[in-house]
Order: sequence, then C-alpha cells, then structure tokens
Amino acid sequence: MNTGSVWFTLVTCAFFMGLVAWVSYKKTKGGNNDSRGYFLAGRGLTGTFIAGSLLLTNLSAEQLIGLNGQAYRTNMSNMAWEVTSAFAIIIMAIYLLPKYLGGSFTTLPEFLSKRFDEGVRQYTVILFMLGYILVTIPSMLYSGGIAVLQLFDIPALLGLGYVESLWVVIWIIGIIGAIYAIFGGLKAVAVSDTLNGIGLMFIGILVPVLGLIALGGGSMIDGMKEIATTDSEKLNAIGSSEDSVPFGTIFTGMIFANLFYWASNQYVIQRTLGAKNLAEGQKGVIFSGFYKLLIPFFMMIPGIVVYHQHGDSLQSVDLAYPTLITSVLPTYMSGFFLAVLLGAVFSSFNSLLNSASTMFALDIYKTRINKHADDRKLIKMSQIFGTFLAIIALFVSPLLMYAPDGLWDLIRRFTGFFNIPIIAIVLVGVLSKYIPAIAAKVVIIFHVITYYMLVWGTDHLFGFTVDIHFIHIYAILFFIEVFMMIVIGMIKPREVPYQYKANPEVDMVPWKYALATSIFLLSLVVATYIAFSPIGLAYTNGIVSDYFWPANIGLAVLTALLIFMSIKFWNKKYAGYLERSMVVKTTRKRKLGKRLSPSFTKYQRVEAEQ
Repeated sequence: MNTGSVWFTLVTCAFFMGLVAWVSYKKTKGGNNDSRGYFLAGRGLTGTFIAGSLLLTNLSAEQLIGLNGQAYRTNMSNMAWEVTSAFAIIIMAIYLLPKYLGGSFTTLPEFLSKRFDEGVRQYTVILFMLGYILVTIPSMLYSGGIAVLQLFDIPALLGLGYVESLWVVIWIIGIIGAIYAIFGGLKAVAVSDTLNGIGLMFIGILVPVLGLIALGGGSMIDGMKEIATTDSEKLNAIGSSEDSVPFGTIFTGMIFANLFYWASNQYVIQRTLGAKNLAEGQKGVIFSGFYKLLIPFFMMIPGIVVYHQHGDSLQSVDLAYPTLITSVLPTYMSGFFLAVLLGAVFSSFNSLLNSASTMFALDIYKTRINKHADDRKLIKMSQIFGTFLAIIALFVSPLLMYAPDGLWDLIRRFTGFFNIPIIAIVLVGVLSKYIPAIAAKVVIIFHVITYYMLVWGTDHLFGFTVDIHFIHIYAILFFIEVFMMIVIGMIKPREVPYQYKANPEVDMVPWKYALATSIFLLSLVVATYIAFSPIGLAYTNGIVSDYFWPANIGLAVLTALLIFMSIKFWNKKYAGYLERSMVVKTTRKRKLGKRLSPSFTKYQRVEAEQ
C-alpha cells in the first residue's frame, strides 16, 4: 500500500470514527452525572441498543482473526463456541435476567454478596479481574493489532521490526479505546457499539462475498461450488476427537462455558442490567442469539477461502483473515474497514474496562474502602482504576504473539480458570437456599489449583499429560464443584435460608414473544449444524446428500408445532410464574391457644418504580 493510499485510508477512517464518536456524545450528553447513569446507562437501554452492544462486545477482532484462523487450520468445528451459545442466551433471557432485574442488581458480585457473603463477592471480583487483565483484554488488543499490521504493512511504513510495530499499534489502539470507556460510561459504549455493529455486519457479509467471487474467478457461484466440492471436509462442523472442538464437547463443558459468558460475565450482562424494562432486556439478549448464527458465514468462510487460495503456506493461522482483506477489499473501502475493525476492538476493550471499573468502584471501593463515597467519588475512582487496568493490559497484550496454536485456542484454555467456578456458584446460589458461603470459597480455590494441574500442571511438574480435552475438563470440574457445595451445605447449612427479595426498578412484564422466538432460535441452531455436516455442505460426493432436505423439513414442522404451543399455552404460564416471583412472602405467627400456633403467610406485590 503506497503512501497516498495510506493517508486516504487514515483520513476516511478518522471520518467514520469521528462520526460514531459525535453521535455517541449527542446520545449520552448529560447522562453520566450519577452512578446509575455512568454504570447502567440510567437503566434506559432499549432492546436495539442492548443487542447491538452485545453483538459488538462479543464479535471483536478476536473472532475475526481467531475463528478464521481456526477454519483455515482445520474446519468449521470451532463455530460451536458461537452457534451453541444460543442455549445459554435463552437461559439468560428467560430465567436469569428476571432474577437480576427483579433484584435491581448492578453487578454479578453484588448478587453473590446478597446470596452468600462479602467474602464470596471479593473472591469473584478477583477472579474476574485476573481473567480480564491476563487473558481477555490483551487478546482483544493483540488481535486488532495484528490485523492493522497486516493491512498496512506497518513495519515497512515506520521502518521498524515486526515486534516493535506490534507494540506501537497496540498502544495506539489501547489509548484511544480506553478514552471511550473511562470517560463515556456504559451508554456511550452501548451507542458506539450499535453503530459500529452495523458497520461490522456490512463488512462481515461483504468480505466473504468478495472472497468467493475472487476464488470463483469473478463468479460467486463458482466460488461457492469450489469450497463445497473441493476439500469439502473443511465445511464440516461435526468435530472429531482430533479437532480442537470435538462434537461431544458441545454437550459437556461448552454448555457451562457459554452459560458463564452470557449469564454471569459482568462485561456482557452489564448491558442487560441497564435495560429500561424486562421486555426490552429479553429482546436484546435473544436478538443477539440470531446474530451469533451468522458467525460461520462471515467469520469462518473467509478462512476457508484463504485455504483454497493459499493452501497451508501462511506463516501463522492468525494471518488468514488479514491476508484475504488485503487481496479483495477495494482501496476506497479500506478506511471504512479500518474504522469498523478498530470499532470492534474498542468495543470489547472498552466494555471490559467499563465492567472492570464498575466492579472495582461498587464491589471493592464502595464496600471495603469508602462506604460513604458519593456518586462523584465513585465515578472518579472508576476512571482511575480503568486507566491503571488499561496500562497493565498494554504491556501484556504483545506477549500473545508467542502463542503456538493460534490466539483462539489459547484464550479458550485460559478462560477455564474463572468461567466454571463462577457459573457453578451462580447456579447453586439461584437454585438453593441452604448452601453457605464457605462452600463457594472452597470451590473457587479448589478450581484454580485443580484446573491448572489437569491442563498444564502435570506436564510442567511431573512430565506427563492428562489425556482429557480441556472442554471436557470444564464439565468434569463443574459437576465436582456443584457436588462439593451440596455436601458442604448438608454438613454445615446456612442457619437462615436465603430468600430472594424482589425489588425491581423497572417494569417486569415479559416480552410476549420471548418463548416463541427462543424456540425459533434453537431451531436455527440445529439447521446450521445440518448445513455444516456430512449430510449438508461437507458431503464429499456432491453439494449435499439426499438426507439434507428431509431433515430440514422435519425440523421446520417440529418448530412450527412448538411455536404454536408456546403462543397458545406456555406464554400465560410463564407470565404467571414471573408475576409470582415478584411477590415478597413473609411469615408471621399468631397464637390462638396453648397448642395452636399456625403460621399465616402474607403476600405483597412489589410494584416497579415508574
């Protein structure tokens, strides 16, 4: 790319990014004067902004680089991380979101403090912080950095080596992204995410289309035929035991990993906690599930196109997507692409900073350091901590260049340190009344030590490996830890059973199409797996097998029947269940005689603040 093209790209990129920043500023002006406005967007987010923010928070350069790299290296089996998250999304929307909004929680650790105690709150905050600082935030910055390096050939432009250039780019991206989160608050993050999300969807669709056209010599149809009939096993999402995501893991540890991400990961659920009402929150969460189904098409197909173009000649699997971008994207689109790419990086980065700062201010500073801190002080401390966290991440991020098996696999392994114990504690906390705080603390310590030993420790310390896939280890440890908490609860139960107290600040009427839309979403998950399977596009003796259409027709009939049942019968029961859960139950005794002392139960409806 010559100097003139670089300047054109930079100027157009700055224009698009400036436009997003201006709209975000106008939408959030004057809305961050108190802690509720800064941390939860004033509890006024609609389903559109929630879905848009969830989309771009989740779909970052990490996915663009990592998933395309894995598709280039193996096949479509890694799409399981994205597509099967629909199960967790539905559980979040239908069951857990009403619990969170009904209790008016600001952070997940706040919920755990009410269910267990302040100690559990601090333990989970520490787990989140370590995961964010050492794994999640660095991966966002690193993936964005290598994409920019490949797109512009920064080493040649600056006259620096690859390593030095990567450090420079990561620091520039990190500093700009931190400004959004530290000074904008959650609403600025949500608005900018939605606008960048629209751009990401456009680019996400355009790049594979252009790639297929290039592969087909000017014909998209010929390109599609090429990947469907030549090396068609690359389109197989039914992973074998040799793949990084064997198909069986979908039904074990992946369920809990996705459930953690969508139902208990602070930087994801914080958007839903800012919903203006339950219906809008459910819309936002469920709609994000439909976006996830597009992942195989615009975050994995490009990697397969690159494989057909270059074979296995690339120096690193993480270079697959940047390689395609440089070869097929027109120069006049490069500035827009860079703006969208950086927007995706900023989205995940500033979302993580915003959530980490929120937890520090509300779960550590407010509870441990200054219990009488006012809103102004909380916001200031949040901004200071966010700056400190950003600086640490900037030093850690470039070190990911030494990951041997690609960025994606490394991240998934390291998140195992904190995802499983947190979701285990959350689910046990929601579903039980007598399990004490000590059970949660024991499980956290047990998990960190045991997970390290099973995945790396035995090899590092004793020279042998545990031949169990790390996703299966997720599930094994989840069930062991739940069992441990149950046993501790039986030995030393809480003296006073936990009672969920509804105190909603928003309207809690559910979205009337929540169940029907959830059923349709699950149906599309199955249809996606049918498409990318040996009876679908991965069929080796043609484009699809004879079983492909009967399977889809049967699925469509079953889906229609279940949707009808949900509208006709299940909606009313679900709404009634939620209404009962918003009722506070108190028990008092009235003596009627020496032996008669019955308990009278009084129900009081808790109305949402209007």
